[in-house]
Amino acid sequence: MDFFTSIGSFIMTPLYYVISVVMVGFHKAFEAVGLDPAGGASWVLSIVGLTLVIRAALIPLFVKQIKSSRNMQLIQPKVKELQKKYGHDRERLAQETMKLYKDAGTNPFASCLPILLQMPIFFALFRLIDQASHGNPRGVLTEEQAEQFGGAELFGQIPIANTFLNADGHVGVMLLAAVLVVAMTATTFLTQRQLMSKNMPADALSGPYAQQQKMLLYVLPVVFAVGGIAFPIGVLFYWTTSNLWTMGQQFYVIRNNPAPGTPAFAAKQDRDRAKAARKGEPIEATAVETAPETPAERRPTQRQQPRKQTRQQRKSGGGQRPSGGRTEGGKQK
Repeated sequence: MDFFTSIGSFIMTPLYYVISVVMVGFHKAFEAVGLDPAGGASWVLSIVGLTLVIRAALIPLFVKQIKSSRNMQLIQPKVKELQKKYGHDRERLAQETMKLYKDAGTNPFASCLPILLQMPIFFALFRLIDQASHGNPRGVLTEEQAEQFGGAELFGQIPIANTFLNADGHVGVMLLAAVLVVAMTATTFLTQRQLMSKNMPADALSGPYAQQQKMLLYVLPVVFAVGGIAFPIGVLFYWTTSNLWTMGQQFYVIRNNPAPGTPAFAAKQDRDRAKAARKGEPIEATAVETAPETPAERRPTQRQQPRKQTRQQRKSGGGQRPSGGRTEGGKQK
C-alpha cells in the first residue's frame, strides 16, 4: 500500500506545483485589479484561467487528434472491404485492420487522448481544493492562500470547496452544483454530437469507428453526470470551461477544415461558392479528398519496356512512319 502511495505522490506532486503556480499567478493578477483575494470570484476566475492555459497547451494534441479522426473517417470504405474479405476470421480481420490504421497514420483511440491527459490534472485540482479546505497547502500555496482558497465563497454564501453530496442542506450549493453538472453533461454530449452529425461521412456512420463514437456519445455524459455530484464546485467550473473550449475549438475546425463527404464539407463548399460569386471570381471545382494511401499504393508504376524485335522486323518496319505523321506534301496519312 505504501508503494502505491509513493507512486501516486511521485506523479501528483509535480502537478500540484504546476497547477498552483498558474492559479496563484492569476489570483495575484485579479487581486491587483481590485478583486477580494479571499472571495470566491477571484479563485473561480483563477480556475478558469488555469483551464485556458491547459487547453492552450493541448492545442497541438488536439490538432493531432483531428488529423487522426479525419483519417479514420476517410479509410472507412477500406475497413468495410476488410470486413467483407475477412469477416469469417476475426483474428485476421483484427490484424489487417490494425495494419490499415498503422499505414494510414491513425489510431481509433486518438479521440480519447485529450480527456485522458486531462484526468491527472483534474484529480490534482480536486485534491488541491480538498486539502486547502482542510488547511493543508499543496504546491506553492501558502497557508494564508490555502485558507482563502479552501474557504472562498461565491456570492458570499456558496463555498467552492463544497459538493452536491456534502452541501449539508445548503440550497445555494446544491442549486449551483446541479446547474454546473447539467452544463458539464450537456456540453460533453453536444460536442460529441456535433462531431458525428457534421463531420462524419455517410460511409463512416455504420462502421466500427461509428460504434465507438456512439458509445462515447452516451457513456461519457452519464459518467460525468454521476460523478459530477461528488465534484467540488471549483472542479465543476474547471470541467465545464474545458468543455466549452472543446466545443468552440471543434466548431472552428469543422467549419474551416471539414472532412470530405460530410455535411460540414458541403456547407463549406456552398459558402466558398457564395463568397466567390459575391467577389465576381470564377468558381472552381473543389478537389475531392480520398482515403490516405497505404505504402503499397504509393509505389510508382513500373515503366513498360518495349519488346525486342528481330533484325528482319526492324528492316521491314524501319521505313514506316508512325500513324498520324505527315507526308512530304504536308498531308496527313
